Amino acid sequence: MGLLLASGVALILFGLIGSGLLIALALYASALFAMGFFTPVPTGSIMAVTVWGSTANWSLTALPLFIWMGEILFHTRLSENMFRGLSPWMMALPGRLAHVNIVGCGIFAAASGSSSATAATIGRITVPELRRRGYGDALTIGSLCGAGTLGLLIPPSIMLIVYGIAAQVSIVRLFMAGIVPGIILIFGMMAAVALWSVVSPNAVPPREKTGDLLWKIRETRHLFPLVVLILLVIGSIYTGFATASEAAVIGVIGSLLLSAFSGTLTWEAFTSSALSAVRTTCMIGFILAAAAFLSSAMTLTGLPKTLAATITAYGFGPYMLILVLTLLYIAMGCILDGVSMVVLTTSIVLPLVEAAGFNLVWFGVYIIIVIEIAQITPPVGLNLYVLQGLTGRNIGFISKATLPFLFVMILIVALITVVPEIVTFLPERVFGNG
Repeated sequence: MGLLLASGVALILFGLIGSGLLIALALYASALFAMGFFTPVPTGSIMAVTVWGSTANWSLTALPLFIWMGEILFHTRLSENMFRGLSPWMMALPGRLAHVNIVGCGIFAAASGSSSATAATIGRITVPELRRRGYGDALTIGSLCGAGTLGLLIPPSIMLIVYGIAAQVSIVRLFMAGIVPGIILIFGMMAAVALWSVVSPNAVPPREKTGDLLWKIRETRHLFPLVVLILLVIGSIYTGFATASEAAVIGVIGSLLLSAFSGTLTWEAFTSSALSAVRTTCMIGFILAAAAFLSSAMTLTGLPKTLAATITAYGFGPYMLILVLTLLYIAMGCILDGVSMVVLTTSIVLPLVEAAGFNLVWFGVYIIIVIEIAQITPPVGLNLYVLQGLTGRNIGFISKATLPFLFVMILIVALITVVPEIVTFLPERVFGNG
């Protein structure tokens, strides 16, 4: 029964997705099939209650606001000064200005929360500049594609909000848990750039002449607008001054004010950012509602309990379970986007994770890093297509250039699995173990 149901739902779901149907509609169809053939409950009533309950959630208000904040920064070109502010300090490192991709993505991720927006925004600035200065395309594109995924992990991450809502986990705890792994990931990618420049010296041009320390400090002033915005948003959350939703309002107002003061806030930029935020929010909301309905259908059929019992029967230990889930999510990343992966699997996977003794806040960070890997995995790795549009290079070239950074992310997954305190230390220090 359980195997038949799982096979039937999977066949319908992936068949419909493969046919080009919207993911949300494919989720609805799969749920209707499961409930119609395997449960006696009234499908219409369950669907109405579930869809309303999943969307009438106050925590969701942070989602469109953080998305809009990122869109404002993208459309008003506030981040263009970042290159000027970071460049003087990167020139002394092995790999030189290629590090601007990593650090720039890390900074912008803390202000946008979106992977594709991070990669596109920083890429529009750095790719032409690095090409003009003679940096190899493989190093430039690979570092940018890998670092663009930082938008999924570094707070205020949209994906962490989606996971927090789906798993009923504190979003503030998740934001705090993502800080240390995010910083480690940034340094890991910078190490990969440095090693690349040593192994392939031709990928990096000779060192350029730069000014003195005073000049570097003067150039750093160009970073202040984004840094101030980040401190306003993240600081308001961690000091307890604002909830995640209230901090999102602060972020939107702050980004509008900074754009206005810098002279880049036009009516066209304002409307474009608002429309883009509406489109993205509607897409995510539609998928969340559909996935909540599918989750309810799966729960009513008893499939999660059956799968949990099956895995338990195989005697998987905690580490083996994480290995299996990692391979599963990477495989799913070849055909699904990150939001769909989170909301589709949460109801089934979380009971297994809890039974294995893993902290759900830890698992949230784990799943986001694995989804980051999926973002640079063909054929549906979104960052690959963003970089293809920016650079004109084919997916094969971009995928190969991104491999070193993919390995860094895999090492981070292994590290936080063996040492989970890397993730849980900050939230437990601030909020306790509750």
